[in-house]
Amino acid sequence: MAPLSSLGPDAWITVTVVVGLVGALMADLGRPDLVLLSGLAALLVTGVVPPAEAFAGFSNPAVLTVGALYVVAGGVQQTSALSRLDRVLFPDTTRLGPVLARFMVPTSVLSGLLNNTPIVAMLTPRLQEWADAQDIPASKLMIPLSYAAITGGMMTLVGTSTNLIVAGLMEAEGYDPLSLFDVTWVGVPAALVVIAYFVLGGHRLLPDRGTSAPAAERRLGQNMFEVTVTAPSPIVGQTVAEAGLRDLGDAYLTHVRRGTEVLQGRPGRPLEQGDVLAFNGSLAARERLLERPGLSRTLPHPDGTHDDPARYETLPLYEAVIAESSNLVGTTLGEANFREQYQGVVLGIQRQDEPVTSPVGTTELQAGDLLIVEAPGDFEERWSSGSREEFYLVAPRDGRARQGGAPEHDNEETDRSGRAPIALGLTGTMVLAAATGLAPIVTAAFLAALLMILAGCIRPAEAQRALNVQVLVVIAAALGIGKAIETTGLATAAAQGVLSVAEPFGPVTVLVALYLLTNLLTEIITNNAAAVLMLPVAMAAASSLGAPPVAFGVLVAVAASASFLTPIGYQTNLMVMAPGGYRFSDYARVGWPVTLLVMGTSVGIISLVWL
Repeated sequence: MAPLSSLGPDAWITVTVVVGLVGALMADLGRPDLVLLSGLAALLVTGVVPPAEAFAGFSNPAVLTVGALYVVAGGVQQTSALSRLDRVLFPDTTRLGPVLARFMVPTSVLSGLLNNTPIVAMLTPRLQEWADAQDIPASKLMIPLSYAAITGGMMTLVGTSTNLIVAGLMEAEGYDPLSLFDVTWVGVPAALVVIAYFVLGGHRLLPDRGTSAPAAERRLGQNMFEVTVTAPSPIVGQTVAEAGLRDLGDAYLTHVRRGTEVLQGRPGRPLEQGDVLAFNGSLAARERLLERPGLSRTLPHPDGTHDDPARYETLPLYEAVIAESSNLVGTTLGEANFREQYQGVVLGIQRQDEPVTSPVGTTELQAGDLLIVEAPGDFEERWSSGSREEFYLVAPRDGRARQGGAPEHDNEETDRSGRAPIALGLTGTMVLAAATGLAPIVTAAFLAALLMILAGCIRPAEAQRALNVQVLVVIAAALGIGKAIETTGLATAAAQGVLSVAEPFGPVTVLVALYLLTNLLTEIITNNAAAVLMLPVAMAAASSLGAPPVAFGVLVAVAASASFLTPIGYQTNLMVMAPGGYRFSDYARVGWPVTLLVMGTSVGIISLVWL
């Protein structure tokens, strides 16, 4: 046994760094990649890990595999290959049990093959659109979508970056890495148990938040108003900026309606007589504008369309969910210069299940916030082309958005649905090659990604955007930190501490203790970081027990992915939070039975198969 008192200075430095990392991640003091890089830098400067070990993670096959898989998923998305599954995903019935079974099973299977985060990004808008048509609340569907993707990601090594991190760490520490289907022993039963739970009655714990349209969108009509430029008006011929209409403090110009055209309200836009100026802001701002000469109230149209300016006679509307890695996190729309940088105007912000009531332009943005954006028809193409660094997902809120592609591309260039069979064939071949041992998973994924580009399924620029650099950096930095935990003796000391408490009750109790510790860390500091901190401890425990390392590697991979109690533990939970209108507490209420079911299934199967 290695008591804490016997640890050397390097181990205590590592303890300090690890405690600091956990505290920083819990307090959300910075992006996870920057926090982990800071921890790695501290270990490097203090000499705990030499440069060769600190930076070895950047060439680890796990990093290269995850990067390639993002490109493969981007190719599937760009060819709209999953649109062919609509008949499978969405039944004619509106009975909740059959509906959940119908889309949760394919979601789990797809998440095991393509990486679950892009799957949720691709399916969320499709599920919302179907829920709108069927008048089913999105709050009854989005958490099951996320949980199906999470458990589906446990079904193969490529289902989630967490599995690949565990495999990479095991290989870096000299153990045999996990094979493609090692986690399948646990993943398939876990997915089936979770699906059965929701279908047979767990859906009753899901909240009913009414219509599937985001609350922020439903509130738009209260925030928008229009005024008309009349003659004689001193602002005729002036630009928006020259007329002092760019920023009014408690209101801002969203667009200009000129005849049948709807134009963006850019600062350099010249104003003409008869222009209808649409603003988002307070009634007090409207009254101040009406006091200006040459501005008058806009009369309702005979067909009544003016009564709902948020849903008609605007540019297309989109909803965009801010990613953790986005440059928008921690800033306001004004500071981010959103209109110029993102070529759109934010009309509303939804946080959890409620719209933000403070002025939109001065609200500090958070990861998971849902933005209602008015933008030209190519906004979705520009910001959902496989990229997850700015927005987890971008979805159109009406048909006009889907029709408005980028004008500079012709239909042949933008419509790649004819290449969908190629994208699916390359994905299937990649999985088959890795499963049969024909090629290592990193080789199969790299070749599939390259062929996706060469076959025109995804453009080189889109492939570059598809790479989630934050996740890649987290993995690389994590490998260096994990090496320090192992080489300083800290992992052995922690493992002996767990064994001293749990081992007298048998090996199953040890598995339960390690699962609970890993799962707790997942809920408070995210899945990838939890896997990094706990795998060295689990490997040391396996060595002390004389147990197969693969058993404890699978345990950590599953426990680190099984985030069902909070929206912050796993990306997919955060992705569906605003579209589903969920509160933080909804995850705990719905997720605690799921947590117990998956833990029981995992520990039971690992005990039977490996111990």
